[in-house]
Amino acid sequence: MKATLTFLGSGTSMAVPTLGCDCAVCTSAYEPASRNRRTRPSVLISYGGHNVVIDTGQDFHVQAVRENLRSVDAVLYTHGHADHVLGMDDLRPLSFAHPGGLPLYADDATADIIERVFEYTFRKTDRYPTSARVVMHRLAAKAGVEIPLFGATFVRVPVTHGRDTIAGYRFGDAAYLTDMSDIPEESYALLKDLDILVLDALRHEPHPSHSHLAKSIELVEKIGAKRAFFTHISHGLDHETTNASLPNHIRLAHDGLKLTFNISSETPATNL
Repeated sequence: MKATLTFLGSGTSMAVPTLGCDCAVCTSAYEPASRNRRTRPSVLISYGGHNVVIDTGQDFHVQAVRENLRSVDAVLYTHGHADHVLGMDDLRPLSFAHPGGLPLYADDATADIIERVFEYTFRKTDRYPTSARVVMHRLAAKAGVEIPLFGATFVRVPVTHGRDTIAGYRFGDAAYLTDMSDIPEESYALLKDLDILVLDALRHEPHPSHSHLAKSIELVEKIGAKRAFFTHISHGLDHETTNASLPNHIRLAHDGLKLTFNISSETPATNL
């Protein structure tokens, strides 16, 4: 089964242009068509008439309007930082099409944050009448947890994010690993035979909680993905200049980029 991965956002928590910054990348990002314009990181996976979103940051409304996104069938969360969860309430009008609740998937730490921030949505009594109709599904925080969705299987791939371990996801021949500084050994077995690998690459210099460009290139080669696209990109990387320096099978992602891949779940996740 074919699927399309759309980069709703490819930027950092501060986005690009970064407020108050006059660097060349931020200055260029004010141009509407600039590929240096980067909203908070999120992707949309569309297949078989269904739409699955990974993370809903502060820019989710703008991203959904840009992509003419009219429906969402499930949302997976990587972790509970602001740039990944604060747009959850923008799901509200889309959730009304789900009488039983739009399913959200997150580990306990992330679910606790979402339920605390949006307490009025999740309270059991005196619930705000037009709050989002969502249902939280809590996932075990371990490698290989499977989430079957609409004929495909999403598999939890743990990644290191500074001092924390958060979730990446594999789905068919693609994997999405945002906000990572390293990959635990246990996760490599879940990343074999990839067509598309999406990986954090913040900037040129090392960072305590994000992978940098040279390290991300090394990780792509170690994993052996056919194609790789870097996301969570800061204003330290210019789109055109950086792409010109990369191997042909590796590129910076940009907001609105669409990729086609196979999401068939014929191969059991345990054999990946």
